[in-house]
Amino acid sequence: MQVPADDALLIARGTASAVDPGGGLAAAQMSLLGAVHAALMGAEIDFSSLDPLGPDELADALATRSDAFRHRVVHHMVLGELILRPIPPHVARRVADYAKALGIEDQFVRIARRYAQGAFGLAWLDLHRSGFAEHWERARMDQLKTNVKLEHQLAAGVEDAVLAERWISFADLAPGTLGRGVWDMYRSRGFGLPGSIGGASAYLAQHDFVHVLADYGTNLNGELEVFALIGRADPDPKGFAWLVTLIGLFETGYVADAGFFSGDVRERHLDSPEMHARLADAMRRGQDVCDRLGVDLLDVDYHDFVGRPISEVRAELSIDPKGDRAVSAGSAGAFDLAGMSRIQQEYAASIDGEVVQR
Repeated sequence: MQVPADDALLIARGTASAVDPGGGLAAAQMSLLGAVHAALMGAEIDFSSLDPLGPDELADALATRSDAFRHRVVHHMVLGELILRPIPPHVARRVADYAKALGIEDQFVRIARRYAQGAFGLAWLDLHRSGFAEHWERARMDQLKTNVKLEHQLAAGVEDAVLAERWISFADLAPGTLGRGVWDMYRSRGFGLPGSIGGASAYLAQHDFVHVLADYGTNLNGELEVFALIGRADPDPKGFAWLVTLIGLFETGYVADAGFFSGDVRERHLDSPEMHARLADAMRRGQDVCDRLGVDLLDVDYHDFVGRPISEVRAELSIDPKGDRAVSAGSAGAFDLAGMSRIQQEYAASIDGEVVQR
């Protein structure tokens, strides 16, 4: 999505104008939008001092751009308003005006307006009507962790013996393979084994393969990173819903519960420039996957790859390394203690006193 410097500046001016709550952007908006712009458009722009640019002027500047490109620009505007709490109604209306001028009809623009109106239930209904509900319905009964040792889970019973057996077989794979990596991640955290009672469904478990491939932790910051990558990798714009929903859960309280995630907004995760750099880099990596692979990562059959080295699978799926900025900002790996929640760290220590490191 790299663009010429002049175009990048115009897009930044239009985006900032669209989401300005009044008197200038909030500090979090400036930091997040600046990081996203740099990561995805290759332009270092100071969002604190930009001249306004109206919707018609921006539309003229992007008239030759594809619908997909303009759609992504609108999503950056939505991201810039979603981190506001509350979203001022005039900001939501203005973003809708920019989307209309750009010729983009987007359900997330409408969802943000619902948030601004305080109509959180209607916003969630809009997410369902958008066709994204199938993702949540396929994962809604999952548990992110059971805190039951893997060797004890089958004793509690299985719901899908074939699926459970496939996952158990990962333990016999060679170190460094994708399947063994996912097995080690499950073992170190006490995650529910797919196929066992209380375990993750095969669908939700898809994102755990991405945790290992993209090398993201499993605490809330890591979940934001992995779903930012997954959402941006999806060529269908509705993939943006993963990030929209997680921000609503963990940052603003706009979404109270999404089935397998429950939100707690007492700890903010998108207030820091470090997390902005990490999120932006995850989106960059996702965009690279989208450009080169063009598939929803949650539709990939990772069981075809479990016996292969992680490095080979990363290359085949076009998952680039993390950027230096994200690493410097503290982006933790899938097997780093810093990538675990406190509860996950305690569980890891309880099983053998150490965490599997890669």
